[in-house]
Amino acid sequence: MSFATSIGTSPISDLLFCFLQVNFWNQVNHANFSSVTEFLLLGFSNLGNIQFILFVVFLCLYLIILSGNITIVTVIRLDHSLHIPMYFFLGILSISETCYTFVILPKMLINLLSLLRTISFTSCAIQMFFFLGFAITNCMLLGVMGFDRYAAICHPLRYPILMSWQVCGQLAAMCAVTGFLLSLLGSLLVFELPFCGPNKINHYFCDISPVIQLACTDTYINELIIFIGGVLALMVPLTFICISYGFIVHTILRIPSVEGKRKAFSTCASHLTVVIVHYGCASFVYLRPSARHSSGKDRLVTVTYTIVTPLLNPMVYSLRNKDVQMAIRKLIGRRRFYPKALW
Repeated sequence: MSFATSIGTSPISDLLFCFLQVNFWNQVNHANFSSVTEFLLLGFSNLGNIQFILFVVFLCLYLIILSGNITIVTVIRLDHSLHIPMYFFLGILSISETCYTFVILPKMLINLLSLLRTISFTSCAIQMFFFLGFAITNCMLLGVMGFDRYAAICHPLRYPILMSWQVCGQLAAMCAVTGFLLSLLGSLLVFELPFCGPNKINHYFCDISPVIQLACTDTYINELIIFIGGVLALMVPLTFICISYGFIVHTILRIPSVEGKRKAFSTCASHLTVVIVHYGCASFVYLRPSARHSSGKDRLVTVTYTIVTPLLNPMVYSLRNKDVQMAIRKLIGRRRFYPKALW
């Protein structure tokens, strides 16, 4: 009995068998190729002198992102009135996005001022792993935050039980574990391929599509599995959010007072704004069957969810959230008062 017969004839087993075959021949062919030891990140090199202006702009945005997220985490940590599940997940999201931008932006800023824009093979794999890990974790956290709003609005009496601190901790851990497991799978599917010739990445960091294009073998199976993983990472949380907000809207419409409806909608507006921007841009880049469709337009879209979205989150959650605004004012007032008291 052959190996192909022994594993069955189901679609999943056929896909697995094809992947094992491709992987086997990749390893055989890899021995005949000279391996790439480093990549060249083209980034925005085609823009010439404008790169310095981009450096200044991106540096300012990066500092705003860091200060905004650090402010949110600090305020949530110090103000006991914000020690509720909604702000717990907001704090975790801010920490995750701080790490998410740290993986990409410092290297991009250095490359904007440098003539040598190389990154080693290992560093590229590490960057992709952590970028995907934090990105998927953010998607999962946005889904959990949607469930938190659903529990608070649709089941207020059961909310303390549905969103206990133990449950919140488990949900946060589940988001991180799921994110980095999918990230590990995606990174392995890319970097187990042979890279033997071109080493110029048409991007400002090691993203899946521009890197996998440089492989010296057929990547159809790898891209298919990565595409399925992207669908799971993006569409499952997004579907969960849509279902949650379907119940939320149905519950809000049954509230008799206009003021009650307004308050209920206001608690969801910030989350919905971030969800629309984040999932809209990420879906455009990752929910495509083939990496060969990658183009220069992807860089503009990628800038949106690697810079604009992390910038948008702290601004939306601080400028539109009265609880966070009050907590910031209390914290500033306390800092101003404390030296006078000592004096």
